[in-house]
Amino acid sequence: MATRVIWKGAISFGLVHVPVAVHSASKEADIDFDWLDKRSMDPVGYKRINKRTGREIEHEHIVKGVKVEEGGYVILSEAEIKAAYPQSTQTIEIEAFVRAAEISFVYLERPYYLEPIGKGAKVYALLREAMLKEGVIGIARAVMHTKEHLAALIPTGPALILDTLRWHDEILDWNDLTLPAAGKAAASLEEAELKMASQLVADMTRPWQPGEYADQFTDAVRALVRKRADSGKTETVEPVESDTESSSPSNVVDLTALLKKSLGTRKTGAAARSDAADKKPAKKSVPRKRA
Repeated sequence: MATRVIWKGAISFGLVHVPVAVHSASKEADIDFDWLDKRSMDPVGYKRINKRTGREIEHEHIVKGVKVEEGGYVILSEAEIKAAYPQSTQTIEIEAFVRAAEISFVYLERPYYLEPIGKGAKVYALLREAMLKEGVIGIARAVMHTKEHLAALIPTGPALILDTLRWHDEILDWNDLTLPAAGKAAASLEEAELKMASQLVADMTRPWQPGEYADQFTDAVRALVRKRADSGKTETVEPVESDTESSSPSNVVDLTALLKKSLGTRKTGAAARSDAADKKPAKKSVPRKRA
């Protein structure tokens, strides 16, 4: 199935820009259960209900509020919320490169394919191969759907994949959980037990073949739906659909010159910081008070 372009923009590292089109790399496979009125087979939607009076409210009487610790609400207008949105720059700005093993799987959120467009194929391949050679992935910021995302730029086969990441403060701490201590000695593991467990793991280890795994529950529900449909047990419901797509052009300039200028800029900045550090007077040590 062909994927649609979410938006067009560019990967930015140093002074180099790689024009790309962003495509979804995944799809939802869950069964979509719609609410229907069993008496008339009409769609059932969500009403705006005042929780105190139980009465439906017109849209113009609804405002958006954010609850604060004191128990009150801060009311924000649509204009204020819109002004606070990050601007849609259509740029994937790489801020650093890190080792892939340093990022926990718990941060991974949603993958996207990046496809080179225009005259960006050579620069795209250059970035991909340089990252593979160094064994790193890029950490970048990108704005999609009026929301800023932290993301990992990952070279995989012929492609560059942008995988959005959860922000650090979105990850819950495990310190409140009752977990066995790290390390075999701390967990009081016997050497014989560890040896047998390791052997079992080794026996079950094989190459990763994602096609071997399927959502059996979804398949079972779909089979039931097909069986009912084939027997003529269906009802007519009018769906409501909408689709939006945005695009933005981008260009590539002299690659070699930009790479040299990027390296020169970084070296000049590093030298300036070094000189500033040498000229800065040393701070007097102040003894710390003990609690």
